Amino acid sequence: MTRHVIVGAGQAGLQVVETLRREGYEDALVLVGAETWLPYQRPPLSKKFLQGEISAERLLFRPQDFYAKQRVETRLGVAATALDTAAHRLTLSDGSTLDYDGLVLTTGARVRMLSMPGADDARVCSLRGLDDAARLKSRLEHAERVVILGAGFIGLEVAAIARKAGRSVTVVEAQSRVLQRVVAPTVSTFFEGLHRSHGVELRLDARLARLEPTPEALAVVLDDGSVLAADLLLVGIGVEPEASLAEAAGIRCAGGILVDEFARTSAPDVLAAGDCTCHRNLRYPAPHRIESVQNAVDQGKVAAATLLGRLEGYAAVPWFWSDQYDVKLQMVGLSGGHDSLVVRGVPEAGAFSVFYRAGERVIAVDSINRPAEHMAARKLVAAGGLYDPDRLADTTVDLKTLLDS
Repeated sequence: MTRHVIVGAGQAGLQVVETLRREGYEDALVLVGAETWLPYQRPPLSKKFLQGEISAERLLFRPQDFYAKQRVETRLGVAATALDTAAHRLTLSDGSTLDYDGLVLTTGARVRMLSMPGADDARVCSLRGLDDAARLKSRLEHAERVVILGAGFIGLEVAAIARKAGRSVTVVEAQSRVLQRVVAPTVSTFFEGLHRSHGVELRLDARLARLEPTPEALAVVLDDGSVLAADLLLVGIGVEPEASLAEAAGIRCAGGILVDEFARTSAPDVLAAGDCTCHRNLRYPAPHRIESVQNAVDQGKVAAATLLGRLEGYAAVPWFWSDQYDVKLQMVGLSGGHDSLVVRGVPEAGAFSVFYRAGERVIAVDSINRPAEHMAARKLVAAGGLYDPDRLADTTVDLKTLLDS
């Protein structure tokens, strides 16, 4: 009998488990998770959960009896502390060991934290896991003045929730525009206007200098000398791949655990999937790392197929989304390397799409409140065709017709 072990009880880890069982793997399966929770949905943490619209229990992908029925041993609340790839042995934080035939690392990512005096103040929060979200939710209920460090997706989503709850919100961003690393200026301008219209103060090109905790408030001192009084400071300055276990075991890592298109690492019988990986996608020339539900699911399927002896190269089109107030941003593709943009629709009207082009090829599309266009854009990016910019911009032309032209 073989035993496959999955380290990381998140979206990617659960996908490996489900795919293995669905595809006929009957032998031993062990799912190891450092958190005490069964696998749960993360995207709602900064949205519906924080807003009180969904409970922790409803975030669970599957109930406890699912794992019993599928004969999956769950080892929760224990971390993997050491990996011996030669002996095919994993050591856990409770001192136990697990021998494996196949191992999949789905360890996800960890938040970047501040390293300065005052960073351990109880009013400083982060948001990655369910326990983080529960703590943030509790503190938000009693905070009047909220300061958010970082205008990425997490920062802006929490800003929207805090403003809807009537809190004073200031967002501090080191870059010159919000979401600068992931969207075009047109999209940034739209979201800046959206948040300002809801009363959020945006401090762009601003950096944190120091924290000065007092009993009355946490003083957030910026590099220009200005001081923001906070009852709650959310640190949303990005995440780092959780690759420490792999690195210590001598597995090749560079911006994440390096895997090929089949989710294989440099160690025999060790695979990796999800946010922790810098992975090869057959659609792109160089390995990259993506933090998304789509990647966790699709890469998890690839890893399971490899364990089953089927080599199915990863070639999925990436997609993402963000909900802020009553606005839904849906993204498909990777926009890095684009040389021109086409805007379809009117940003001032609150519904438009931005097409990122490399030459005449559309490599990515951001859609704001245009769900039908987003679905068409997925197919358009996947097809990799050449499209006339005038037709892309013409809202009287159905995008679906471009796929047939």
